[in-house]
Amino acid sequence: MPPLSSVLLIDDDPTTNFLNKALLTRMGVAQQVLTAENGEQGLRTLGQTCLGPDSAACPHLILLDMNMPVLNGLGFLEAYAQLPLVQQQTIVIVMLTTSLHPVDQTRAEQMPIAGFLNKPLTKEKVTAILAQHFA
Repeated sequence: MPPLSSVLLIDDDPTTNFLNKALLTRMGVAQQVLTAENGEQGLRTLGQTCLGPDSAACPHLILLDMNMPVLNGLGFLEAYAQLPLVQQQTIVIVMLTTSLHPVDQTRAEQMPIAGFLNKPLTKEKVTAILAQHFA
């Protein structure tokens, strides 16, 4: 499988972003791995990479944390759902979290996400995502 053009990691923990970026880079998953520390930064990144004249850098995969300051995962998903449908159809979002309250999980399941994964991200989990959504 050829590498994705771009993956976006949205997590408020810089260490988690660093480790996940290193894993994805080592696996050759994407030409570019972008990071954001909260949902607001993630939306700004999408605005810069997906709405501009060079939309080739638009992420094909977003790994999204649930609990973050400024704008959490649910807030990000609510704002994301307002983006043009064309953009949404090209992006797979996977919620990557340590734990999920049942109420939050129910709300998230009503949003445009492809599924949930427990942290930490591993080579096996990445391989499964790629096989399921990008084979």
